Amino acid sequence: MQKILNYINGALVEPASKQYIDNVDPSTGKVYSLCPDSDAQDIEAAYKAAEAAFEGWSNTPAEKRSKVMLRIAELLEKNLDKFAEAETIDQGKPLWLSQNGEIPRAISNIHFFATAIEHYASEAHPMGEHAINYTTRTPIGVVGCISPWNLPLYLFTWKIAPAIASGNCVVAKPSEVTPMTAYLLSEICIEAGLPKGVLNIVHGLGPKVGSAMTVHPGIKAISFTGGTRTGAEIARVAAPMFKKLSLELGGKNPNMIFADCDFDKMLTETVRSSFLNQGEICLCGSRIFVERPIYEKFKKAFVEKVKAELVVGDPLDPKTKTGAIVSQMHFDKVLSYIELAKQEGGTILCGGKSIQPTGRCATGWFIEPTVIEGLAYDCRTNQEEIFGPVVTITPFDTEEEVLMMANSTEYGLASVLWTENLTRAHRLAGKIKAGIVWINCWLLRDLRTPFGGVKSSGVGREGGWEALRFFTEAKNVCIKIS
Repeated sequence: MQKILNYINGALVEPASKQYIDNVDPSTGKVYSLCPDSDAQDIEAAYKAAEAAFEGWSNTPAEKRSKVMLRIAELLEKNLDKFAEAETIDQGKPLWLSQNGEIPRAISNIHFFATAIEHYASEAHPMGEHAINYTTRTPIGVVGCISPWNLPLYLFTWKIAPAIASGNCVVAKPSEVTPMTAYLLSEICIEAGLPKGVLNIVHGLGPKVGSAMTVHPGIKAISFTGGTRTGAEIARVAAPMFKKLSLELGGKNPNMIFADCDFDKMLTETVRSSFLNQGEICLCGSRIFVERPIYEKFKKAFVEKVKAELVVGDPLDPKTKTGAIVSQMHFDKVLSYIELAKQEGGTILCGGKSIQPTGRCATGWFIEPTVIEGLAYDCRTNQEEIFGPVVTITPFDTEEEVLMMANSTEYGLASVLWTENLTRAHRLAGKIKAGIVWINCWLLRDLRTPFGGVKSSGVGREGGWEALRFFTEAKNVCIKIS
């Protein structure tokens, strides 16, 4: 059985403990590889390698750092099909989604920051004839990057690319649930000639590896994407140590649909925004609010479209639209929320059950896309993050009512607004408590824009210059003119 290895100081190595944990294919429920069960010893080794590499890498001209990163992107693109299949087997998403979404986006992340660093400019502030100030931005040093299981390579590169581009050295932890593509990336980094110690990838469990990164005094910044509870624990530990923190956490995103929307366009995109990647995207619109005049029309059309189009099955089958749930634990969690919705008075309009596809996936973890109505806006099902193929639909009568319901959760990551009324669109965009507002679209992303949430959805912003600012420290130099 294949053993995944850590990537420390430019080499692929076993964990210090020589212990491994099972890595499971969610479409079959069976172990198909072994992931290192690393601990603080491995983090220390990775830190020492990163610390030793920092002076050389931080003083490497931006154009040379860029060339190495572009070589990584080039090799990743050359091996796109290999990475896509690995991501699908590891995470459970349909193969077409890995081929056309996740892996191309990871390539774009690396390419974007590799080129952006060559265009990064400092600021100057003249003080008349007396003095001039200029601002430099210098890399922090050794930084920690912790990424989640839902978009494994995409979100892993989203963090490590700006960190490395700006001259830092990285200790990174991918999710132990989906470690394969990060491991394959380490092989690419070796082939591309990334200097040893610049990127170190340590696999393992959060309480062992993630905690060791967070408490390490030499790791000066933590960029984390994952659950709100884990983010709160990282903040509790890291804040007294004065580490820089970027926390991209949970979401319970509202999708607000007004009667004047482009109905056909809205319907197609709402199916996608509800169930893409089995609903395992922090940006999915899991609470759908529909203006009452079109509520019944929407309900009928939405349920029919979900039933007709979202084929659940083998992620490797090109006909599959909805793949496997990532793990047994998460499978059980999603099903428990469906049962909770029933207890809270919800009506299941479609889905609501686990299914067992025929063939090789008969023992995998699959749940039908589920649509629920009849729930109070403030019930647990509508307030807590489910992170699966489950959405609720609720009618509303006024802007004030839908804003109140949309803003009622502890989360504030993303939102979707469907209306052809330009004035309403701007008015509501200003009042929605979320870091991202999509109007008449969803998941239309520009890598230059800031990404992140408010309230319990996180602290800080990723993307574009925001990411490069996070991974650097500003220094002002003031020169008095004689």
